[in-house]
Amino acid sequence: MLNEQQIGDYHENGYVTPDFRLPEDVIEDIRVLHDRLLVKHPEFVNYCPNLLAYDTGFLNVARLPEILDMVEQVIGPNFALWNSSFFAKPANGGHATPWHQDGEYWPVQPLATCTVWIAIDEATPENGCLRVIRGSHKARRLRKHNTNTAANLTLSQELDPSEYDVADAVDLVLKPGQISLHDVYLLHGSEANHSANSRRGMTLRFMPTSSVFDRDKATELHQRLGLLDHSDRTLFLMRGTDESGQNDFRLRL
Repeated sequence: MLNEQQIGDYHENGYVTPDFRLPEDVIEDIRVLHDRLLVKHPEFVNYCPNLLAYDTGFLNVARLPEILDMVEQVIGPNFALWNSSFFAKPANGGHATPWHQDGEYWPVQPLATCTVWIAIDEATPENGCLRVIRGSHKARRLRKHNTNTAANLTLSQELDPSEYDVADAVDLVLKPGQISLHDVYLLHGSEANHSANSRRGMTLRFMPTSSVFDRDKATELHQRLGLLDHSDRTLFLMRGTDESGQNDFRLRL
C-alpha cells in the first residue's frame, strides 16, 4: 500500500509511483492477452481505447487487491472501474500521445478519477515514457484543448500550447510491472517511439461512486468533438457502494 508520504505526493503532485511491482507472471499474462487481441484486431497496434469490450481477461488485472488497495487510499472506499485501455507504442514508430488532461475525454460528473498506468515493457525517454507536469492538477479545471487528427497520434484532443511549458515535464521511467497513479486533471503526454524497443502500457480507469457516469454526456462528447462514444460502457463496482445512487453497474464478477 501507499505510505503517508506517497499519498501526500499524489495529492500534491497529481501522481505517484508506488514502491510496488506486479509479478512477472501477471505481466506475461497481459502480454499474451494483448498479442491475442492484435491477432483479431490489428487496427489496435498503437492504441486500444476499450480493452474490456474485446477481452474481459484484462479484468483480472483490475481486480488485483494490491491495486485496489492503493486506489482506495487516494479516492476513497467506494469506487468503480469504467474503462481499461492499452497504449502499445511499438518499436520504430509507435505513435505519440499529445499533451492532454484525461477529463477532456470523459463523461464523469463531477470529474474525479484515478488512472492506474501499468508498464508492460520498460518505459524510458528513448521509447516514449509517460511525461507529466507536476502539480498541474491543482486548479481542478479543464484547460483549453484543440482537435488534432494527425494520423501519428493516439488521441485527438491536444492541450493548447499556451496552457503548459514542456520544460516542466517529468519523465516517468518504469520497469516492467511498475505502475503509476495519476489524477484526472494532471497534464500529461508522451513522445513517439523511435527506438528499437516497444513501450506497452495498460491503463485502468477508476472513479469514485460519488460521481456519475453520464451516458448522455458521453454521446454529446462523441457528437461535438468526434471522440469515441463511451455511452455503452459497462461499469464494474469494484469496492463499496454507489454513493450517488445513479450509476448503472454490473456488480463484481
